[in-house]
Amino acid sequence: MASQRDVRTRIASIRNIQKITRAMEMVAAARLRRAEQRIEALRPYADALRRMTREAADRAGALPQLPVLAEHEQVSNVGLLLIAGDRGLAGAFNSQIVRAGVAASREYVGAGLSAVFYASGRRPASSLTFRGLEPRRSFMGYTDRPSYADARRIAEVLMAAYVDDEIDRVEVFYNGYISPISQVVRRETLLPLQQATVLGDDQPPEDERGDRAQTDTPRALVEYEPDPQGILRRLIPDYVEVSIYRALLESTASELGARMTAMRNASENAGELIEDLTLQMNRARQAEITQEIMEVVAGAEGLR
Repeated sequence: MASQRDVRTRIASIRNIQKITRAMEMVAAARLRRAEQRIEALRPYADALRRMTREAADRAGALPQLPVLAEHEQVSNVGLLLIAGDRGLAGAFNSQIVRAGVAASREYVGAGLSAVFYASGRRPASSLTFRGLEPRRSFMGYTDRPSYADARRIAEVLMAAYVDDEIDRVEVFYNGYISPISQVVRRETLLPLQQATVLGDDQPPEDERGDRAQTDTPRALVEYEPDPQGILRRLIPDYVEVSIYRALLESTASELGARMTAMRNASENAGELIEDLTLQMNRARQAEITQEIMEVVAGAEGLR
């Protein structure tokens, strides 16, 4: 059995760790609210960009002959973008993205295709390298507060690889933010755009649908300058960048929520361990006191 000094040392160490985990929980909680606000601020812009792209595509009729809009006749190389964090101590936040990406690559390899990895974050990059799946490009150092420039840099690399026929399809894996205690792994197709949500059927907001139902006034015609094809050429790269930027923001909020939950659980576990060690120390002290009393009584009996 450990001595009282050893138990006291363990209790002091655990209390110090508990202070750190509580501080990390408070920091994550404070930063999480700002991350939520960034997501809420981006949604109106992303929705408006999606509607503009959809309307421009409808007016353009046949899609412009843009390399980024051209579907490859044969899909042989699939690019997998894994978006996670630069740091750990966030539960299964990073590992579940890596597992999802590796599982998808095995599916494609089993179907006779090849998978090319792109990593956003130090953790997925190091995990892929450890597994022998070296990512073609890694992007690090911004996951705590991603900027639009970071999303643009990733989008340029992916679109260039798609245009140069290095990859025939791009999928994105990231943690979608639902609440501080709930994150879900999302798998979305980014390229080709014909298979992404940019050209899919999207419904207008509820207020617009209600206004259209209550009035018979025709909608105003939108005039494009120079033309719908030119506008679409400008909107397509923006849509890809915004899609990646949204994934980065959701991943950041998910990481902060996961870290806050993990640190709270760690603090609670530390408290339970301190209680168990305190009980163990008290029992050891009582055993020593009992032993000393028995020795005193035995000595007194021997003097009679």
